[in-house]
Amino acid sequence: MPKPYTPNDAWSRKAAQEGYRARSVYKLMELDERFHLLKPGQTVLDLAAAPGSWLQYASKRIGPKGLAIGFDLTPIKPIAPNVITIQTDISDIKNMNSSIESLLKQHTFLTSLTSQTSRTFDLVLSDIAPSTSGIRDVDQWRSIELNQAVLAIAERWLKSGGHCVLKVFRGADFDAFLREVKTQWKDVRIATPRASRDRSKEVYLVMRKP
Repeated sequence: MPKPYTPNDAWSRKAAQEGYRARSVYKLMELDERFHLLKPGQTVLDLAAAPGSWLQYASKRIGPKGLAIGFDLTPIKPIAPNVITIQTDISDIKNMNSSIESLLKQHTFLTSLTSQTSRTFDLVLSDIAPSTSGIRDVDQWRSIELNQAVLAIAERWLKSGGHCVLKVFRGADFDAFLREVKTQWKDVRIATPRASRDRSKEVYLVMRKP
């Protein structure tokens, strides 16, 4: 189980005051303002979603006619009627695809969308980060491995023209990963939200599905 949330900086205190589960929500807010990611009625897939602050924000932005689905190894407490959460390992791509396919059969809203197209989601989000080892190169490579899993899932389920957002750690392998992403995706942008910690090596990639 995750440790209790303890506000320890201005962003964390702001999140606690405004009812969000983590300071990371302000990163998504800024990315949304800059790239116009979230709209009413969208279907959103949030990978590595715990504790759920991105789902909280997405739920408000997509409204009652939208649907957000969050996956994480850690259980996520209920958020809103338009949010579904599932406990699973997102790096297990075969299992992830099976889980999404199962949802399509069970959820009438998703079933109606899938009858129109083989792709389901308007937006794929991931604030994923590896369990840090303290060895920078190892942590950065693990970050890239996890993001490759996210991209594989997004490739399968994201609609053409839909956006994908990834958190990646900068390091020795970052440039090669970025080049690879640019060969498969459109309009790849790099952003560092103000809420990112000063010492963090994280950046966010925002891209569109061809």
